[in-house]
Amino acid sequence: MADQVFLSAGGLSVGLLLLLLLGLMMYCLWKKKKGQTQYEELLSTVPSVPAPSAPVILVSQGSWAIPSEIPFTLPPRLTRNHGDPKTEETEEVEAQRDILAHRGSLSVRSWYPVGTVLAGLYSTPPLNEVVAPPPGMATRLCFSVEYRHSSEQLMVSLLRLANLPPRFHGNITLVELRLLPDDRRPRQSKARGTGPDPEFCDCFVFQVSGMCVPQSTLSVCVLSVEQDGKSHAVGRVLFTLEGELGQAGRVLWKDLETEDDTRCSELGDMQISLSYSPALQRLSVGVLRARGLQLLKDTGVCVKVNLQIHTQVVKTKRSCIVKVDNNPYFDHKMTFKLRSQHMNEACLKFELQQANNVRSEAPVLLGVLVLGPFMYARGPQLKHWMDMVNAPHEQIKLWHGLSRAT
Repeated sequence: MADQVFLSAGGLSVGLLLLLLLGLMMYCLWKKKKGQTQYEELLSTVPSVPAPSAPVILVSQGSWAIPSEIPFTLPPRLTRNHGDPKTEETEEVEAQRDILAHRGSLSVRSWYPVGTVLAGLYSTPPLNEVVAPPPGMATRLCFSVEYRHSSEQLMVSLLRLANLPPRFHGNITLVELRLLPDDRRPRQSKARGTGPDPEFCDCFVFQVSGMCVPQSTLSVCVLSVEQDGKSHAVGRVLFTLEGELGQAGRVLWKDLETEDDTRCSELGDMQISLSYSPALQRLSVGVLRARGLQLLKDTGVCVKVNLQIHTQVVKTKRSCIVKVDNNPYFDHKMTFKLRSQHMNEACLKFELQQANNVRSEAPVLLGVLVLGPFMYARGPQLKHWMDMVNAPHEQIKLWHGLSRAT
């Protein structure tokens, strides 16, 4: 009898446990089904917005654009039909096509269009229409200069060349820019094409204080480089900034000064070559030739060269005496010992002399030329010295006008 009671109690306990588990399972299923039903009802209560056929948002009312030129439209909403899965897929594909049809050239991710950008508003006219060269056959450089006082920056925009000589049409055109007198590192620009009118479209920034700008000169040298690497000087432009910054923002055309058409100075010109070797601490000077001299006598001429450090004459040398000629050839080379630390303190003074008929009398001074750093020289004379310093072991030749002795 006790065994039967024990078995009955055990069966009842197992039955109650099964009923409890079954109730928990039914409660979880009911809870899950109820949550899905609420979520679907929440989506179904959101009203769908049809895609408008006309623009509804305009972003500009200025004079530069017509409001209808930049349309902005709201994307169509995606609605879901909970009846048939195939119908849902078809509606999604159609909605995507509708969005792509209304989408502009600029979009966020891939679903939200923000409008259409008109390419015509940002197109730039051809360079030939903006900077058409003035009439004439001279080789000209087109550029613009602007000084920004807030940042103390000189902006030089190099645009193009015009009327390049025919012998340079097939070569690479290079331009070297320096801001004299202190800039020793040239900025270089390479033309984007060949032919008579090569284009550059480059901008260079020079950091210079407002106090030094009126005393500065922009030097632009144009070089033509052959395929074998041999370069030829086409010409140069020396643009003095004093009084010229009022033309900021304007396109300027300047004729290149070439060796062939450079006019002689009043007293004549002299061609000098310079080369410096830092390793040997040796300054090599070549007195090559002169032209357009104003001779006073029928005697020969020579050139006296003084190497000076500050006001002290360190070494003096003379060239050979050549026969009387308005365009004499000297072709005389001489060297001076000069340490590298004295390069900013030294200068070369050239004196073109004509011997007197009476040997006891001093020779007649025809003209003077000084080459050196900023302490002694300006313009082409300063540039010649800086080119020598920046290109060691390279022979730099240049014509210089003679001046009167002071």
